[in-house]
Amino acid sequence: MKKKMLFVYNPKAGKERIRSNLIDIIDIFAKAGYEVTVHPTQERGDASNAVEERDKSYSLVACCGGDGTLDEVVSGMWKSKRKTPIGYVPAGSTNDFAMSLGIPSKMHESALAMMDGEEFACDVGVMNDETFVYIAAFGLFTDVSYQTRQDVKNVLGHMAYIMEGAKRLSEVHSYHMKVTTDEGVIEDDFVFGMVTNSVSVGGFKDITGKNVTLDDGVFEVTLVKLPDNMIDMSNLLAALLNRDIDSDGMYCFKSKHVKFESREKIAWTRDGEFGGEHNLVDIRNENKGLTIIVPKR
Repeated sequence: MKKKMLFVYNPKAGKERIRSNLIDIIDIFAKAGYEVTVHPTQERGDASNAVEERDKSYSLVACCGGDGTLDEVVSGMWKSKRKTPIGYVPAGSTNDFAMSLGIPSKMHESALAMMDGEEFACDVGVMNDETFVYIAAFGLFTDVSYQTRQDVKNVLGHMAYIMEGAKRLSEVHSYHMKVTTDEGVIEDDFVFGMVTNSVSVGGFKDITGKNVTLDDGVFEVTLVKLPDNMIDMSNLLAALLNRDIDSDGMYCFKSKHVKFESREKIAWTRDGEFGGEHNLVDIRNENKGLTIIVPKR
């Protein structure tokens, strides 16, 4: 009997490149011996529902889209309580997690690598009751990815994020938060914070730290404090992008569990998608909770 694959793809991801690559991708899967069920997503949450409601006959769940599409597939997998290996053909504007995993950026190559790849058990994050693959964040610029219109992303690609983010420098807002980890408590005013399991965020490599591994059971946590003026803000952002740790301006540490508390509700993003507004966010690392296909090392 043929192996069965559920292939979920987002036709609007990136610059809609999948439209011209779809037949070739499915052909690669078929030649590898898969009977492929194709599910194009129609709206937000559709990928998650398709994966959660899949039957038990599928030996592989593959997806094509941006990191948000992968996030939905992982969410559906988590909710189904049945762990099936996930294959990923990146087609978004930044594809941070694919870069971290060494998955080729070209769709044809990533589909071939999936068929010849190996299983990798990596960590997955749980923020309150929702999963995330590589980042949960709040503050400066974090709403850029989900507030930038898809048609603008399709035309300008990664530049759309940079242009939209540049508009926000004059809108700096700080949040007073109490941050509790297994190692201690921090209380301060922050303009930005991220909990990550990735070597790249927003297309910037190494912004999360050095020697990052995706299966060590801990997150990299970065919290940027409120600077005194805009010049200090610019210097602090430059230090963040270059990962030059400024102990006076930011906290950087690793933790498997971190809790954020604030009086006001704060907007969060999970893997580039809106993650709700919360005054209590509890994030834990589920060590090796996700099985994904990566190129053979």
